[in-house]
Amino acid sequence: MQKIIYLLEFVSGTIFSSLSVIAQPSPNLLFIMADQYRGDALGCIGKEPVKTPCLDNLASKGILFTNAISSYPVSSPARAMLMSGLYPPHNKVTSNCNSQTAPYGVELPQDVYCWSDVLKNMNYRTGYIGKWHLDSPYKPYVNTYNNQGKVAWNEWCSPERRHGFEHWIAYGTYDNHLKPMYWNTTTPRDSFYYVNQWGPAYEADRAIEYIQKQKESKQPFALVVSMNPPHTGYELVPDKYKDMYKDLDVEALCANRPDIPPKGTEMGDYFRNNIRNYYACITGVDEHVGRIIEALKNNGFFNNTIVVFTSDHGICMGAHNNAGKDIFFEESMRIPMIISWPKKIEPRRDDHLMIAFADLYPSLLSMMGFQKKIPETVQTFDLSREILCKSKREIVQPYYYIQYNNHSTGYRGLRTATHTFVVHASNGVIDETILYDRTKDLYQMNNIAGQSPKLVRQLNKKLKAWLIQTNDSFANYIDL
Repeated sequence: MQKIIYLLEFVSGTIFSSLSVIAQPSPNLLFIMADQYRGDALGCIGKEPVKTPCLDNLASKGILFTNAISSYPVSSPARAMLMSGLYPPHNKVTSNCNSQTAPYGVELPQDVYCWSDVLKNMNYRTGYIGKWHLDSPYKPYVNTYNNQGKVAWNEWCSPERRHGFEHWIAYGTYDNHLKPMYWNTTTPRDSFYYVNQWGPAYEADRAIEYIQKQKESKQPFALVVSMNPPHTGYELVPDKYKDMYKDLDVEALCANRPDIPPKGTEMGDYFRNNIRNYYACITGVDEHVGRIIEALKNNGFFNNTIVVFTSDHGICMGAHNNAGKDIFFEESMRIPMIISWPKKIEPRRDDHLMIAFADLYPSLLSMMGFQKKIPETVQTFDLSREILCKSKREIVQPYYYIQYNNHSTGYRGLRTATHTFVVHASNGVIDETILYDRTKDLYQMNNIAGQSPKLVRQLNKKLKAWLIQTNDSFANYIDL
């Protein structure tokens, strides 16, 4: 069985109430996310040789969070946490939605009250464009290539399961980026269509059309654009973006990275063979994000629109001998995050706040003036005060691996401002402890748990307290 990780947040002391902001008129929301986009892969950060002029410009107009993380760096669980504000044991999405997990009920429940449901009930016009990946496939499976093998992945989302989104151009999950497929708002399950266009380009076209139509309405709007690249299928990107990286010196990039295996090894070669196309995908996403932002400006919406750019998770791509993302390394967990709202937010770079992908549910609703509409069941953190007023509080973020619904096996841990702490259990018994000091060990190469018994005890205590607070039975396996 595959192992999956999700990362929660623990706040030392009491939970602070967040600032409620009422803007007149109500702000619009444009939420853009790319899949599998690493946190350092922005040109303005200066750590990776990637070209992102449009996102760099957006960052200069808003807040660039350099310490943002994915609370569960896998597609479906991360997205379910974002939409529901609930951690996986409570939102049921404890792994990716596919036919292998379907018997465990792994999909976003219809009765969960999502932030999009809140906005729809507050008279917002709502739209969703792109990847959804929150429904379990069921037989007879939709006739797409990724439903033909041992595991079926793709599924239609019926209207009653769209959580308030009235405008719909979306799909479950589908990785042929150069010929993507979609269902529109009123099309039935058997009436999807293919597009001979790169996914982000098509989705940007549809987003621009949507934005232009909002000039005819007196209602505020909330639009999600969920692009699949730079997800796997890195080579499926237009040549014009590939050409921008054909001369990239990959060996120079690897030279000071002890986490990247040597050339000639399986994962070392995997990284070297894919990194140019990965960057090409990012630059392509950047261009089309820029087009959408220009549409906001050209139609007079930019100043009173909260624009979010982020990702559901990162990707190791061979680092630490891991091709994937469901793990506690920074390449997997850290994500880009930019929030712009010229009417309310002064531009700045925030290297301090460990804001999580899933914290955007309560944080955005509070920023939009709807703090009182946030359900009491929401577990993620309202960080609107930190976003709007630059206030600071120390946040320690727990994270988890789970195996479908078997919580007695897997990983739990904490990510502090300085350390990454992990414990592993097999059938309810802790059998591994990992501790990295990221201030001294940037690439998480040296496990110092055995050398730091006092810190391990402290972090175990914090972790157990959080697991009890969030009603996770894994707490029973941690002895203090």
